[in-house]
Amino acid sequence: MSLKSLAAKIFAHKIHNDTQKWAQRPVETQQKVFRDLIRQAQTTAFGKDHHFDQIHSHADFVKHVPIRDYEQLKSYVDRVVQGEENVLWKGKPLYFAKTSGTTSGAKYIPLTKESMPFHIQAARNAILSYIHETGNADFVDGKMIFLQGSPKLEMKNGIQLGRLSGIVAHYVPNYLQRNRLPSWETNCIDDWETKVDAIVQETITQNMSVISGIPSWVQMYFEKLVQTAGKPVGELFPNFNLFIYGGVNYEPYRAKFEQLMGRKVDAIELFPASEGFFAYQDSQKEKGMLLLLNSGIFYEFVKADEFFNANPRRYTIGEVELGINYVMLLSTNAGLWCYNIGDTVQFTSLSPYRVIVSGRIKHFISAFGEHVIGKEVEEALRQSVEGTTVRINEFTVAPQITPKEGLPYHEWLIEFENAPEDLNAFALKIDQAMRQQNVYYDDLITGNVLRTVVITPVVSNGFQTYMKSIGKLGGQNKLPRLANDRTIADQLPLL
Repeated sequence: MSLKSLAAKIFAHKIHNDTQKWAQRPVETQQKVFRDLIRQAQTTAFGKDHHFDQIHSHADFVKHVPIRDYEQLKSYVDRVVQGEENVLWKGKPLYFAKTSGTTSGAKYIPLTKESMPFHIQAARNAILSYIHETGNADFVDGKMIFLQGSPKLEMKNGIQLGRLSGIVAHYVPNYLQRNRLPSWETNCIDDWETKVDAIVQETITQNMSVISGIPSWVQMYFEKLVQTAGKPVGELFPNFNLFIYGGVNYEPYRAKFEQLMGRKVDAIELFPASEGFFAYQDSQKEKGMLLLLNSGIFYEFVKADEFFNANPRRYTIGEVELGINYVMLLSTNAGLWCYNIGDTVQFTSLSPYRVIVSGRIKHFISAFGEHVIGKEVEEALRQSVEGTTVRINEFTVAPQITPKEGLPYHEWLIEFENAPEDLNAFALKIDQAMRQQNVYYDDLITGNVLRTVVITPVVSNGFQTYMKSIGKLGGQNKLPRLANDRTIADQLPLL
């Protein structure tokens, strides 16, 4: 055992003990975060506008601070972007994380000196948690790659601006710099396909032990490695034993990844966003990710099926239940207040509090009242490929409301690596799995309102072609698993 791996094990034990202290006192931990946030922001423009001096309880907070998304908070953010101080949080942010917006165009998410350390600590602690549980620390001596956006930053009214992953690249600790790939120059390449080619050339002869990134883009890297080396990734990198991912569910990619790797590799799931680092997988044995309750974020939850009601109830951490689909709301030490990031979660454990990401509140299909969410389509696909030779690169689901003939249906647009022999039988397996999960969908099939699932194959690399056409190939960009319209479905190149 190297000195470095021994030190990692000792540090991992300390961080585990520190984590247990707050994880075993979740309600008290969140109450302290809440009080600190209100106190520190009391004299900001937002705090004054929303009577923070009168907020002493969660009920007071609900009374004075409504639920907002980015568009509804934009008037305050614009003031920050223009250089005004003490608007959403004290002083000025350190950075703006620039993300793709919806109706408002680009979004500028503030990162402050109080919030930035938690982004770094959470990623570090996820790895340390794995080391503590498994005792495996040998990978710290190998090379590590983090597929991410460019670290090049711009200036906007005296505040640095960039992609979150590019900003975080500036905070890689010194003890990891010698192990870290790709090079700074390669990381700065903007074109994703060119960048991946360069990363392949830099890493193909290295002792890679940790690989991290959004699964869809890591898959692209793995495919190019296999094409270049003519062997599975696990054979090319015999010491590659840890895959770290976030952003999307890994399960739809698992079979394809294991084929590309040629063997199983331990994985750690993360739940990061520009707005905060919310959770990480703290156990290889338990389902879900540990919700980070002491990281400068106060969480509220609204049941997804009540979210669009007038004044839905906002639950705090001590009031949530297992298995319910919640919209997650944030108030943070970067100045976001009762902020809807759009993600929905379900709790898999209440001691400690662990969550899975179940989808997006804006990404669902309910063209006929079926309320289908991302978790359901991912689970249906997982069940349908299990124990088969079917391999899937990517997929999305959309309603077909006005078919040329017959009843409406849900169309599954799938890019197969290895297609099933009988596409109709495979579609029926998916349909049955959907009916078992979603009673509304089952009722619509039973009542002959919808016909069963229809699968439409997409050409090889068709999803990459689509993402490139809309300027979202690579980086932190993710393909929606489903939509309530056909905006994506009608643009995909089909077989």
